[in-house]
Amino acid sequence: MKFSVFTASTPDWTPEEAARILASQGWEGIEWRVTDQADAPEPGFWAGNRATWPLDGLEGDVPEIARITRESGLEFSGIGGYARADDHANVDRMLAATAELGARQVRVAMPRSDSGDYRELFDATRRDIARAAARAAELGVKALIELHHETITPSASAAYRLVDGLDPEHVGVIHDLGNLVIEGQEAPLAAFQLLGPYLAHVHVKNVRWVAGETEADGTVRWSHEWATMRAGQADVDTYFAALHAFGYDGWVTSEDFSTELPLEERTRDNLAYLRESEARSRSLAGVTAT
Repeated sequence: MKFSVFTASTPDWTPEEAARILASQGWEGIEWRVTDQADAPEPGFWAGNRATWPLDGLEGDVPEIARITRESGLEFSGIGGYARADDHANVDRMLAATAELGARQVRVAMPRSDSGDYRELFDATRRDIARAAARAAELGVKALIELHHETITPSASAAYRLVDGLDPEHVGVIHDLGNLVIEGQEAPLAAFQLLGPYLAHVHVKNVRWVAGETEADGTVRWSHEWATMRAGQADVDTYFAALHAFGYDGWVTSEDFSTELPLEERTRDNLAYLRESEARSRSLAGVTAT
């Protein structure tokens, strides 16, 4: 497996800083965040993120994205796009930029599950994804669907229904360990086996559930918050063991949204932990190192 970082999780750094620091720490790849975002007084994950490339004017930035990535020695693990499946013009732009960069694969965003009747949303999105897959085939790239809470594909089962019958060379699924703690959790190995050739990419972060105030009748309201890789509820070792057992040997992309450690310490520790966990998991899965 090879390890990369999604730059949504590195908001304090410029693209040049992100590429240089991640390469110096030993990461092998980078997944650039591409979206138009709101300004913010301080850099944040979702607004004012300095390591984000704007969608507006993306075509003009492609040479600079390529240069920064190439000169750092990092590879593209993919492109973190936010164009929704029904935004055909911007999906096409993202696919074209991915092809020009040689980045191979790009995320296409799913509609929220609360944005309409689920059955109608699902049927319409199936048509949109079929269209995106056809365009990706023309360009020699792959459109990716992420398992994400509060969207129409929170689970492997839902994503499989969406892509089943489409060409897995040009449409695939991002399995996301942390998101599934919030919604959509299924046994990892079973999920990988269900997805089969559609398992194209992996995101790793961690989450914990936190008890809120207890109401007068004794009801406890819970909420989730991002946690460090080491402290969240998802079992990273077991996850890697399932990936090994399935035979996955592709990219594993970190997107840690916890803030307990300073950013540079956080990314350094994440790489150390992911490598340690991946090595430990080999014995769990009965896999011999090569």
